[in-house]
Amino acid sequence: MAVNKQDYYEVLGVSRSAGADDIKRAYRRMALKHHPDKNPNDKEAEQKFKQCAEAYEVLSDPEKRQRYDRFGHEGLRGIGMHDFSRMGFDDIFSMFDDIFGGGIFGGRRRRTRRASRGYDIETQVELTLKEVLTGVEKGVDFQRRDYCDQCSGSGSEPGHEPQKCAQCGGQGQVAQAGMGGLFRMVTTCPRCQGRGTFITHPCKKCRGNGRMMKSRTLSIKIPAGIRDGQAVRLTGEGEPGDNGGPRGDLYCYAKVQPHPFLLRNNDDLVIRVPISFSQAALGTTIEVPSLSGARELQIPPGTQHGMVLQIKGEGLPDIRSGKRGQLLVQILVEIPKKLSKDQKRLLHEFAQTEDKSVLPESKGFFEKLKTYFAGENGK
Repeated sequence: MAVNKQDYYEVLGVSRSAGADDIKRAYRRMALKHHPDKNPNDKEAEQKFKQCAEAYEVLSDPEKRQRYDRFGHEGLRGIGMHDFSRMGFDDIFSMFDDIFGGGIFGGRRRRTRRASRGYDIETQVELTLKEVLTGVEKGVDFQRRDYCDQCSGSGSEPGHEPQKCAQCGGQGQVAQAGMGGLFRMVTTCPRCQGRGTFITHPCKKCRGNGRMMKSRTLSIKIPAGIRDGQAVRLTGEGEPGDNGGPRGDLYCYAKVQPHPFLLRNNDDLVIRVPISFSQAALGTTIEVPSLSGARELQIPPGTQHGMVLQIKGEGLPDIRSGKRGQLLVQILVEIPKKLSKDQKRLLHEFAQTEDKSVLPESKGFFEKLKTYFAGENGK
């Protein structure tokens, strides 16, 4: 970028403290002044017109303006500036379309209605954890706005064709003179709403809309490992676009139903299993439910309340790799609320032996506790 360019503030005739609205008004004024239609065969006016566009690109962008204020033209190197010297006038106006309200000097360019992509739509499918484990094919019913069967989307009653709009001559736009006839403002035709055609005999089934709500049923493959809230996309199953544009997509979101025993944690499954304190102390083997059926789990002697044991490969598959997570079993040691006479006698006998086998940590805690209370009573 050359360093001998004219100062952008001077190009637009504004001060360095000018606000965004002031800069916008100045650009519009200068662009209209130097527009080639107003200055035919004037190379100097053409050059100034492009200089104004370049100045506005910088001063209307807060980041570019800040760099320019600090470092001048050199500060704009490598930040994606347009080369306006190589651009046509129509391209420049399309870049700053909001400045000119849809076009000026209407004879220079003519807009056509562009094809636009149709809207995406959403639906939902309910799954069980077992279906998440294996993957499943589900039928889904949904509704979408689609082409009318009677008029095939034209909006006109069969046997009648849309007529060219008389107000805009089929262009979809109308021009209004302004500023003493120096230029024309081009706006959307109010009669045909920019379509360029007018329906004289509206379709009775869709009332001239060309579209109506339709029900549709599809079979969707849900991959194994999908998570609650994730979606499967079906390309082209959304609503049709305008002017021949492509259809949107259908997003089918998964809603995973809760399991009576198992909770999901990423690709792992979690279950809480109660055992008796004697099973926890002595160890045992229990059966725990999984999505693949009952599985045996070894409970080691001395298992503590809240301890988590795992069964490898009994979780859910990763949606990409297919590798299964773990089944995590949290042990809940239950203390009985009621004891028989024999159970009480046996526990009393066991309690009499606890002093000989109590852990040092526990013994030290109670000794500290006795010393604490003795000190409190001695005060």
